[in-house]
Amino acid sequence: MGTLCENDHAVIIDFHTHIFAPEIIENKGRYLERDAWFASLYGGSKAKMAAAEDLIASMDEAGVDRSVALGFAWADQGLCAETNDYIIEATKRYPGHLIGFACVQPRASKAVYEVERCAAEGLRGIGELSPDGQGYALDDERVMAPVVEAAIALGLPVLVHASEPVGHIYPGKGTVTPDVIYRFVRGCPELPLICAHWGGGLPFYELMPEVAEACANVYYDTAASPYLYRDEVFPLVAEVVGHKILFGSDYPLIGQKRLLDRIRDAGLPRDVLAKLLGENAERLFGMQGR
Repeated sequence: MGTLCENDHAVIIDFHTHIFAPEIIENKGRYLERDAWFASLYGGSKAKMAAAEDLIASMDEAGVDRSVALGFAWADQGLCAETNDYIIEATKRYPGHLIGFACVQPRASKAVYEVERCAAEGLRGIGELSPDGQGYALDDERVMAPVVEAAIALGLPVLVHASEPVGHIYPGKGTVTPDVIYRFVRGCPELPLICAHWGGGLPFYELMPEVAEACANVYYDTAASPYLYRDEVFPLVAEVVGHKILFGSDYPLIGQKRLLDRIRDAGLPRDVLAKLLGENAERLFGMQGR
């Protein structure tokens, strides 16, 4: 069975990209002072930031049809709302190309209001949540229950940053490890949850029947994969949860074309590759046949 090549017609959805309003890019120093987690990730001179126009140009170059546009998980809900305004504007400016997710601070009193506001404006999910940067635990039901209930009621998937409990240390590596995610999803099995960065290795635990059952609505994106795993991760995880893998680049940290080339060279069967690159995302969003 052959693999998809660049010229084959198949929808490609990048489920994990980040964009910032030009004001934030141009005045980055101010925001570095306002958010410690942002400073840890974007404080270096080589840190890449992109606006909506940059993402669209990257998509054109790489042949990506749609991208999920994420902002940043600010600790301050006011900054989350400002970022969401830009995401909303960008999705309306590029309809059919950008799928916006809402950034929220679950500890904020207006978190549910912000989720509802963004859903009414056409955003399709919540995330990327960053419990370490925002100051809470993912499995703290007291903090997470209101946002989870709103997400389920509105049919919005939630995307959360995840990290490995072992291995090298890098900026942004946090404490949302497979055991934490497992405790969280057991309390809200009906929530569609996307775990970034291969879920910190959680897919491998789905070889355990009880974990697979609890994680029936858990998906895994491939964001930043070259920084974490050898490319054998693609066929290995596909053997376990191939119907739940979502192509995600983590653009602009990693170029969309760069990661697409690596995935296409990973030796995946044609049908599995098509699911990973777009069909799984279409199913999650209910976009089949559109």
